[in-house]
Amino acid sequence: MSLDQWILYVILPMMALSMVLITIRVLRGPSLMDRVVALDLLVIVSIGGLSAYAVLYDMDVLIDITLVLALIAFLSSVGFAVYHMRSKKEKDRFDLH
Repeated sequence: MSLDQWILYVILPMMALSMVLITIRVLRGPSLMDRVVALDLLVIVSIGGLSAYAVLYDMDVLIDITLVLALIAFLSSVGFAVYHMRSKKEKDRFDLH
């Protein structure tokens, strides 16, 4: 089995299945933190799928797009972590226990 067939018949369908399962987690996540982690994972799997597609069809521009997506995903994760820590400190400050 060649690399092209491996990507087309194994890797891309597995990525698509994982995207469906992650989307279910985003929709049914019990907390906001679970949903944010699932969205971050969805971006990571999308980056993997785009990279596999770029290798399959020899499209160099998709690698640049995946780099931009990775940077945006990192910044959004850091931003949410800062937001979550600040809201937790606010809650602790006003807690009377």
